[in-house]
Amino acid sequence: MNCPTCQFAVPDGAKFCPNCGAPITAPASVNGYTEPQPETDNPKTPITLGDLTIRVEGELVPAVDVELGNQQIVYFEHHILLWKQPNVTLGFMNLQNAAKRFFAGLQIFISTAQGPGNIAFSREAPGQIVAMRLKPGQAIDVREHQFLLATGNVDYNFYWQQGLANVIFARTGLFIDRFTATSSEGLLLLHGYGNVFEKTLAAGEMLDVEPGAWLWKDANVRMDTVSVLNSSGRGGGLMGALGAFVGGAALMLNRFYGPGRVGMQSMTYHEPMYEGATQQGGTSNIGGVLGSLFGNKQ
Repeated sequence: MNCPTCQFAVPDGAKFCPNCGAPITAPASVNGYTEPQPETDNPKTPITLGDLTIRVEGELVPAVDVELGNQQIVYFEHHILLWKQPNVTLGFMNLQNAAKRFFAGLQIFISTAQGPGNIAFSREAPGQIVAMRLKPGQAIDVREHQFLLATGNVDYNFYWQQGLANVIFARTGLFIDRFTATSSEGLLLLHGYGNVFEKTLAAGEMLDVEPGAWLWKDANVRMDTVSVLNSSGRGGGLMGALGAFVGGAALMLNRFYGPGRVGMQSMTYHEPMYEGATQQGGTSNIGGVLGSLFGNKQ
């Protein structure tokens, strides 16, 4: 696992982070089952990579403050920029399979920032920031529209989520973002709604997650969809369906298969509205028109 304070890789069984010295809480285990472990807080110490330094500031609605040097470039999802120094240059990143993304209704424009200088971002929603260091070749799958930024040496792609049940019932979406570190170590920052939990699945271990709750997973973790009626393997019948309905649970769950890690969020995901969307007391502006023209979900 990673240290919840500085995101340094911590050896299994360690009680303290070897990088910053923060205590590592042992995950709760009941009858051999290790429960998901909460990320205790936003990263408290600066995260550095080359001449890039990132600080996470604020609590309820955290902001990511980035000090760019002359070497590292970051790219980010639009509508999350808070401020920047005038000498920070903004641009667009060339995305692979742009035509496929366009017809799939995915974003085809990703902004870039190049220093030197200061720039800051926020999802403008309550939650936690997850900072992940990706080693060369390491890949992470992320729910659509929940990545904040990544360094330029992290490849950004997507793939089709297999299974009709995923598309129709599970609210997982048609596509999943995949981020892969290329020739050197990279950084990937995500925004989780509410609080973030992490579960490491052993080989052959499974975990059922409410469809709006999963945030990220290791690329080797397989995801499928099961109904509440048969998620236990014994079948729930009519009473199981009623129990799920009355309890406010989804009738379809995402099932994850180990080995690997799964990240979850405590607030159900809601697709973000595009900037300038119609709200009480106002009307849509040009941002909404452009969003509709380009088939943008935001």
